[in-house]
Formats: sequence, C-alpha cells, structure tokens
Amino acid sequence: MIEEILPREVASAEAFEDDDRGNHLFNEERAAVMGAVPARRREFTTVRHCARAALGDLGIPPFPLPPGTQRAPRWPAGVVGSMTHCAGYRAAAVARASRVHSVGIDAERDEPLPEGVLEMIGLPEERAMIDRLGARRSAPAWDRLLFSCKEAVYKVSFPLARRMLGFDAVRVDIAAGGRFGARFLVPPPVAGGRAVPRVTGRWLRRDGLLLTAVALC
Repeated sequence: MIEEILPREVASAEAFEDDDRGNHLFNEERAAVMGAVPARRREFTTVRHCARAALGDLGIPPFPLPPGTQRAPRWPAGVVGSMTHCAGYRAAAVARASRVHSVGIDAERDEPLPEGVLEMIGLPEERAMIDRLGARRSAPAWDRLLFSCKEAVYKVSFPLARRMLGFDAVRVDIAAGGRFGARFLVPPPVAGGRAVPRVTGRWLRRDGLLLTAVALC
C-alpha cells in the first residue's frame, strides 16, 4: 500500500505481520534490542527485513541498520530512508540521495487519539480544521491522521536539520482527497542548498490503517 503514496524514485516494502523465519539481524542491530521485550524484537526485525528488501530494489545488498541519533536508522552512504510500524503493519521506504533529499513515512491505526492528546499535538488552527473535517461521513480518524502527518514531516526533516521538532513546529493542512501540506514555524530544513519552508505529502486510508508519506525530490 505504501508505494501508492510515494514517488517512483522511492523503493518500499511492507509487512502485515511479524515472521522471524528467514529474517535475521546483524550483530549491531541485535545489540540494540538485546534487552527489549519479544514483541519489540519481532517488530524491530520485521521492519529491518522490509528495509533490506527495499534496499535490494535499489541494488544494495543486505546492510546493517542499527539505530543512530535519536534512534533514527543509520542508512548506507548515499541512501535516504524512513521506517514505520504500528499494530499490524511495518514498512520502510528508501531512495538514492542523488535523486531524493529525504523521505518520511508513518503508519497509524485508524482510531481516534486518546482523550486530551489532540490538545497536546494540535495547534488551534489544526484543531479547528479537525472539527471541520469531522463533519464528513465515513471519515478517517482525522486527529490520528494529523498526528501521522506530523510524524512523517518530522521524519523527513530530521536528517536535514539534525534536530528534533516539537508538535508546534509545523502547521499541517489536510485535504480530504489524500494530500496534505505542512509549513515549518521554526527555521526550516535545508535541502540541496535551499531552505524548505513548506512540504507536501500524501495520505491513504485502508484496512484500518492510516499511512502518510513525504518525499523531498
């Protein structure tokens, strides 16, 4: 599914359940989850299996992908990428840095956020937008979708800006047709020598999931 909202320059792979058969971790990766609970180790292993499958589509052989700064994966030289996981879904997206500056993906269950969370992650203008969108019938969980959009934007920004962003660092505008935009309210990331004050992305709702993606080409 994730490939439907990514540009053709980006390779991706996904999984809907964890399966350790045929999957393995490199020593550096295994050390990163040595003390984790079994569910976390399975999730970690599966999403890296997805990442290696996507890298294979770029012609890159299996490569260790241990977490680095702020737990973001360390990609091979010349590659940009993003990973995501939620209950029942894992995915990775990668691209050659010569063609894509950065990519960010996120997956969430299509379920409302816990009470009080929207007030923590949403700007007043965003909360008003959620109220307007919420009047539509057969709609996704718009508050959860807002959260996912922000996660995708943060993931696309971090490798460029090398800093974490708060939820108030960007303002997101969601279009009902499967697209969204985000404007940085802090000094924006720089890609290709130019500041990027605004990014656009796509979202998809299917099979109880909300997927979001941003790619800076």
